[in-house]
Amino acid sequence: MRFVRRLVKGIFSLISIVILFAVGVVGWLTLAEYQPADVEAVAVAAGVRHDEARTGKLYRIVSLNIGYGGLGNTEDFFMDGGTGVLPKNKAMVQGNLDELLSALLLKTPDICFLQEVDTGANRSHYINEAVHFNRGLQMGSAFALNYSCDFVPFPWPPLGKVQSGLLTLNNLAVTDATRESLPVPFSWPLRIANLKRCLLVERVPVAGGQELVLVNLHLEAYSSQEGRAAQMRQLSQLMKAEALKGNYVVAGGDFNQAFPGALEKYPIPADGVWMPGQLTESDIPEGFAYAYDMSVPTCRSLHKPYDGDRKSLVAYVIDGFIVSPNVKVNAVETFDLNFRNSDHQPVVMEFTLQ
Repeated sequence: MRFVRRLVKGIFSLISIVILFAVGVVGWLTLAEYQPADVEAVAVAAGVRHDEARTGKLYRIVSLNIGYGGLGNTEDFFMDGGTGVLPKNKAMVQGNLDELLSALLLKTPDICFLQEVDTGANRSHYINEAVHFNRGLQMGSAFALNYSCDFVPFPWPPLGKVQSGLLTLNNLAVTDATRESLPVPFSWPLRIANLKRCLLVERVPVAGGQELVLVNLHLEAYSSQEGRAAQMRQLSQLMKAEALKGNYVVAGGDFNQAFPGALEKYPIPADGVWMPGQLTESDIPEGFAYAYDMSVPTCRSLHKPYDGDRKSLVAYVIDGFIVSPNVKVNAVETFDLNFRNSDHQPVVMEFTLQ
């Protein structure tokens, strides 16, 4: 009996320690929660070029979710039905970043929208990825945090510290950049260790008094459809307001929602893999248009590693652009890298300000 009492007491003591530890972690993260303002100014670093934006000139923009350099073809991820949490090693992350940079250089972009760019995160071995792409492309840059948490305590092993966000690189003469918060669809306590998504908005003067408004985005992936819809409504309101001023608008990035017709071309099996939301024409202001390419998918499911077999690949078209009526889309294509270094592929658009 004495042994049983000691065993029960030990179990209760262990449970109490675990509970106290969990309460302590939640309390610490609550006090340290990243709570950005609705609108914050973002510093713009000068690049080698700062060209004037002009009507009639052809511009090339590339959007790419780099998957923090840790989601190449050998990886899966627990949130998509896989088991992976952290990349295998720092060399793998650095190799992915180097190859993605080389791919971007091949396209000689005027503007780059990059998402999931870590500046100090356990999952990417604390490589400052913004610096990596800034140095490699030598373009002007602006960075906005959308994930800042001292310790993400789940799953196991835990993600740990995450500092990550949106990076816009630009050869044009940007005069102003802002971080504009999007609605957060999560409640406490899940909210405290989750993303605080935003829009990274840059403004470039255009001869004639107008502005080219560039909006880099990475919308919600794992909330309800209403959470995604709330973020799209805010984006739509911003774009409409700028168009009413006579400005040119190009918004793009990872929408985490399928473009019209994409779910029909790339059907998703009903076996528990991640399912994107659905974009419709009613989600954008009248006269605006989507610009995307369905010839190849822009994103793959991370429920398992990718062996190169396209027939068994679960894939999506969720990366692309939205343009205002005064922006002519000359071409748009997905740069097919076969998901070697990221779970996303670059989308390249050529456009002209009319």
